[in-house]
Amino acid sequence: MPVYQRIGEDGIARMVAAFYRRVPSDPILGPMYPAADLAGAEHRLREFLVYRLGGPPRYIQERGHPRLRMRHMPFPIDTAARDRWLHLMGEAMAEAQVPADVAAWLRTFFVDIADFLRNQPG
Repeated sequence: MPVYQRIGEDGIARMVAAFYRRVPSDPILGPMYPAADLAGAEHRLREFLVYRLGGPPRYIQERGHPRLRMRHMPFPIDTAARDRWLHLMGEAMAEAQVPADVAAWLRTFFVDIADFLRNQPG
């Protein structure tokens, strides 16, 4: 069963909101997110995940193909940034009370994407 059907749009929204509450004070990720666009970044991640996890394709309608590597190229994403993103998202899944089996699937999904987005050595 798709993740979207398991946790719904509300579950995805709770998880993404919990993630972005952690970002501004994070010493690694915080500087990558302009404060003026934090709400925009939250919206984009939420819509991407809704789409990618089996929900309505609003992300594609708004932004077209995800082109994740191109969109993330301006940000220095090394192993430390990847690991920090995964750590904060893990905390966010726990806060949002994502069911354990769904969280395990999402961890694998997030690791694959985070590894793909690394663009710096180390």
